Amino acid sequence: MKDYADAVAFLGQWGRFQKMVFFLLCASIMPNGFGAFTLVFVNDIPTHHCLIPDVNLSRDWHSAIIPVQVVNGKQERSKCSRYRLDVVRNLSAQGYIPGKDVNLTDLEQESCLDGWSYSTAIYQSTIVSEFDLVCSEQWKQPFTATVFFLGVLCGCFFSGQLADRFGRKPVLFATITVQTVFTFIQVFSSSWIMYTILLYINGLGQMSNFVAALVLGAETFTGNVRVLYSSMGTMLGFSAGYMILPFLAYFLRDWKSLQLALSVPCLVYIPFWWFIPESPRWLLSQGRVEEAEAIVRKAAKWNKVQAPPVIFDNYSVNKTKTKENYNVLDLLRNSSIRITTLILCFVSFTMITGYYCLSFNTSQLHTDPYISCFISAAVEVPAYVSSWLALRYVPRRLSVIATCLLGAVSLFFIQLIPQSLSNLSLALEMAGKYFITTGASMMFTYTAELYPTVLRNTATGLCTTVSRMGSCITPFLLDMGTYFKSLPYITMGTLSVASAFATLFLPESFGRPLPETIEHMSKRGRITCPCVTRKEVPVPVALLDS
Repeated sequence: MKDYADAVAFLGQWGRFQKMVFFLLCASIMPNGFGAFTLVFVNDIPTHHCLIPDVNLSRDWHSAIIPVQVVNGKQERSKCSRYRLDVVRNLSAQGYIPGKDVNLTDLEQESCLDGWSYSTAIYQSTIVSEFDLVCSEQWKQPFTATVFFLGVLCGCFFSGQLADRFGRKPVLFATITVQTVFTFIQVFSSSWIMYTILLYINGLGQMSNFVAALVLGAETFTGNVRVLYSSMGTMLGFSAGYMILPFLAYFLRDWKSLQLALSVPCLVYIPFWWFIPESPRWLLSQGRVEEAEAIVRKAAKWNKVQAPPVIFDNYSVNKTKTKENYNVLDLLRNSSIRITTLILCFVSFTMITGYYCLSFNTSQLHTDPYISCFISAAVEVPAYVSSWLALRYVPRRLSVIATCLLGAVSLFFIQLIPQSLSNLSLALEMAGKYFITTGASMMFTYTAELYPTVLRNTATGLCTTVSRMGSCITPFLLDMGTYFKSLPYITMGTLSVASAFATLFLPESFGRPLPETIEHMSKRGRITCPCVTRKEVPVPVALLDS
C-alpha cells in the first residue's frame, strides 16, 4: 500500500513536467493580481466641483462661484455646492466684484444642478465620473467595491464544492473564463446598476481561480516543490499581476481602455487547457485510477523516466468511499474538524481584512496613485519570499502567531507617531502590510495541508469565503477612518492579537503528509488546549510524504 508521493517518487520533484505545470499555473494566477485591485484606479474619485454652464459671467465671478471650505485644515473648493447661479449672473451683469463689492458668505448656495466638472489631471475618466457617483450618490462608490467582494465571497464558497465534485481543472478554467468575459463586457455598461451587476459576476471568478490553481498545484507537486508552489510560486504570480496594474493604468487613464487591456490578453490562457492536467490525487480520491495513471505516465515521458508497470497498486484510499460525495457540512460534523475550520476561518478573516485595508489605503504613500500602488505591490515580494522560507523551515503555528503579533505591534505603534514624522508612520504601515501579507500567504498552504483530498477544495473555499467577508467591509472601514483616523489600525491590530491566540489551538502540519481521507485527518490528533500535555496519535508509516 503506497501513498501518492511514494507512488510517483520515480518522477522526481522538479522534472520538465513539474516545471511546465508550475509556471503555467503561476501564470494563470496573474489576472487575479490586477483584477483584485483594478478598482483602485477604476473606482477612484477625481477632483471635482459643480459644473458651471456657459453663461455670461465675468472672469472674477466664474472663479468665485464655487464656495471655498476648510477640510482637514486646508482650503478646498466645494465639491457639492455653488452659489446660486441666477443671483451670481445678476451681480455679474451689474458689474459687482466678488469679495470687494459683495460678501460671498452672504450669498445663498445651491446643489450642483447642472452636474459636475471632473479634473483630468490624473484620470481621463473613472466610473465615478462616468456615472456621477459623488455627493448624494457617493455611497455608491464604496458600495461598488463591496459588491465586487460579495461576488468573490460567493464564488469562493461554491467553486470549492464544485471543484471537489467535478475536478480542479474544469473549475480553474471556468473561473478564468468568467473573469475574462465579464471584465470585457463591463466596458459596455450603460449605467451604474449594469456595471455593478457585471462586476459582481466578474467577482465570482476572481479568487475562485486562485483557490482552484492553488489546490491543483498543491496536489500535483510533492516535497519541497509543493511548499515552494503553495507559498512563493502562487503568491509571486499574484504579485506580478498586481505590479503590472499601475503600469497599464498609467498609460491607459480611461477606465474603459484599462478594462479592455486587462481582459483581452487573457485569451492566451486558452491553450493552457491542453498542458495543465487534472489533479491525480483528486482522480484517485474519486476512484478514477486509470485516468490518474495516464497523467503520471505522460509526466514520466516528459521527464524521460521509466514508469513502473503498475503505479497505483492497492492505493490507500478506501475504495468503498470513493464514490461518496462530500460537502461543506462535513467540515462541521466532527468536533475536531469543526473547531479547526472555525479557527482557520477567523484567522483567514483577520489576515484578509488587514491585507485589503492596507492595500487600498495606499493614497497616503505618495501623491501619485500609480507610484502608491506599485509601492504597495512591491512590499509583497519580500513578504512572499519570507512566507516560503517560514513554510519550509518553521512550524506553521509558530509562523502564523509571529506574523499576527508583529503585524499588530506595527499597527498599534502607528497611533503613537506624531504627524511631523509621517515617513515613520508610513514605514510602520508598510511593515504591518509585510507581516500580514506573509501570514495571509501562509494561511492558504496551512489550510490545504490540514484537510483531506476529498474536502481540501471545499475547506479552502469555505475559509476563503469567510475571509472575503473581511474584504467586503474594507471599503466602509476605510471610509470610517475619515472620521476617526486610528479606527482601521486599532481594528486590524485587535483582530491580529485575537488570531494569534486562536492559532495556538490549531493542529500542526509541518513535516507531515497531506491527508487523503477524513480518517487520516483524524489521526493527526484532537485539538486541546496547547498548555496541556497530550499524546499525539501516531501517523502510519505508509502515510508519510516524501
